[in-house]
Amino acid sequence: MTAPTSPATAPTSPGASGSPPVITADGAYAARLACDGASWFPERWTLDSPEPYAVPLPGSQPEEPGTEVLPMADGRVLIHRLVDRRHAFALLYPTGPDTGEVPLGAVECGGSRLTLLPPSPALHHAYAIAVGADSTDLWLVAGGAFGPEHVAEIPGRCSGGVWLDGEGRMLALDRELDGRVKSVAVDLERRGEVSPLLQIADESDDRVLLADADSGLLLISSDAPGHPRIGWGVLGGTRPVRFPECLRLPGRTATPFAIQPGQTLMPESCAVALRIDGDAGSWLGLWRPAERRLHQLAAPEGWLAGAGWWTREGVLRLPYVTGAVPCGIAEAELPAPKAAPAAGAARPVPLQQAPLTGRGGVG
Repeated sequence: MTAPTSPATAPTSPGASGSPPVITADGAYAARLACDGASWFPERWTLDSPEPYAVPLPGSQPEEPGTEVLPMADGRVLIHRLVDRRHAFALLYPTGPDTGEVPLGAVECGGSRLTLLPPSPALHHAYAIAVGADSTDLWLVAGGAFGPEHVAEIPGRCSGGVWLDGEGRMLALDRELDGRVKSVAVDLERRGEVSPLLQIADESDDRVLLADADSGLLLISSDAPGHPRIGWGVLGGTRPVRFPECLRLPGRTATPFAIQPGQTLMPESCAVALRIDGDAGSWLGLWRPAERRLHQLAAPEGWLAGAGWWTREGVLRLPYVTGAVPCGIAEAELPAPKAAPAAGAARPVPLQQAPLTGRGGVG
């Protein structure tokens, strides 16, 4: 894929109906809610085969459009349905022409809104948060011994969900408390113990968007510069959060969705993929912290916008669906940086202690 003169959106194709796929932390499987034009059904994508392929997993009746699905490491698909105000969970798997289903139990949380969190690096576990009026309940909904298990109650209304390590122990959540949003770290091995993670200014709303466990690179969003901006920092690093000017796109919205793994102690070398939305549609942005340039590329036809993952070798893989290709993967690469950055930090400090230098774009 090469950068066009002006980025353009991929045309909508008849086969592209459905939600973008959710991809496992190891990149082996994906799952999405697909639509054949008349009904909705879960669909599993196998990504670690020589040729990717999709398997439909329809149940005895069509699913509701808002039904959530999550791929598991063993190839099964977790499904979250709302049934009579109860949140029911089950694991789906193909059995020849039919779909097998293993019920996992249900969660009753009154009027709270319950949503699945992104796939955990602890590949056989899946988590969800139920957001109430003043607190948020964290649930283990798959991987427990006896069905859904309550993990912790967190003061405040939480959203987001970003894994900070490779073991599925540390989870970042964006918590609204006392009228402000700050990201906190939740330790799942210490009964959901909460500690501050991202606090740039007292009056700012600060959110964690993405994290890479190998390098410690964090992509964040904050209005500390005066209006919402995308910035980056290093978990445990000594340097302040920076807000690159090249990621400031007036009239457009940029959303990072994937960070290149495997760049141990070299966060500046990590390639980052962003979805860019504007009047012309949606297209790709490719960037790394070591550079001051955002590469903008046309998206492949039928791209399930906002979905994709990087290989350790720096290849971005983008799932797409067209009328002729029911399960396709396009690839893109970011040119290598001109010079390797210095690795590591001499004296790590928590990210929340790193000050914001200036109120404009840096880097």
